[in-house]
Amino acid sequence: MACTTYSCQVIEAKTDQNTRLTKDAVVDRALELADSQGLETLTIRKLAAELGVTPMALYWHFRSKDELLGGLVERVWAEIDTDVDPAAPWPAQLRGLLKSLLAVLRAHPAASKLLLAFDKQTKSAMRPTEVTLEVLRGAGFDPEHAAGIARFALWTGIMLVMSEPGAEWLSAEERQEHQRAKQVAYATLPLATFPRLVECAIPMTACDDPEFHYDLGVSIFIAGVEALAGRATAPGDTGPGRTTPGRTAPRHAAPGHTAPGQTLS
Repeated sequence: MACTTYSCQVIEAKTDQNTRLTKDAVVDRALELADSQGLETLTIRKLAAELGVTPMALYWHFRSKDELLGGLVERVWAEIDTDVDPAAPWPAQLRGLLKSLLAVLRAHPAASKLLLAFDKQTKSAMRPTEVTLEVLRGAGFDPEHAAGIARFALWTGIMLVMSEPGAEWLSAEERQEHQRAKQVAYATLPLATFPRLVECAIPMTACDDPEFHYDLGVSIFIAGVEALAGRATAPGDTGPGRTTPGRTAPRHAAPGHTAPGQTLS
C-alpha cells in the first residue's frame, strides 16, 4: 500500500530512531538513572523520555521492565574483573575477586538491589562464580564447601556495600550531623554500665573512612576462609571441606572424603 508523504516520514523517523538506539545505549542510561535516582523510580516511560524516544522504541530491545532489569543485572556481572594471577597464592586470588565485586557494587548504588532481586543464570552472571569455585577447588576445598564459600563471598560484598557507614545520607552535612548525634548518644551513656561503648563512641559512629570499612570486611572474610583451610594442617585432620594436599575427592565421593588412591591428575 502506498504511503502518504507524512506517513512515510513517520515510518522513516521511527526506523532511524530504532537503528540509532542500541541495546547497550538503553542499558547505559537505565543504569545511570537507577544509580542516581533509585532503582524503584526506573520506568520504561521515564527512560524513554531521558533517551528522547517513545516508549515503544524501547520495546525493540526489551519487551518489559523485567527484561530491562535483567539487562542491568547482566551489565553489572559483566563489569566484574575475573582475571586472577595463577601464580598468586589462592587467598590473594580470592581477595582480588572479592575486591573486584566490591568495586562494581560501589560504582553502581543500584547494583546490590539488582543482584538480590534477580538471580539470572546467564554467562556473565556465572563467570565470576565459576572462577571463584576454581580458586577454592584449587585450594583444596571440596565442592560443597567451595560452593558455600562462593555464596558467602557474594553476600559479604553486598552486605559491606549496603552497610557502609553514612552511605544512607544524601549529603555530607546530613552525614556529619547524624554522626555527631550518635557520638553524643554513646559518649553520654552511663560509664559504669557501658564503659566500652563510651570508650569507642567515636569509632563506633565514624563514617568518614569507607576504605577502612571495606578493607576490614574483606580481611575478616579472607581470614575466616584461610582459618578453615588451615585446619587441614592439624595432625590427622583434613578439616571441614578440605582434602589432603595433593589429593582431591572424586566427583562421586561424599563431600570432604577422598577415595583410596585418588590423586590430582
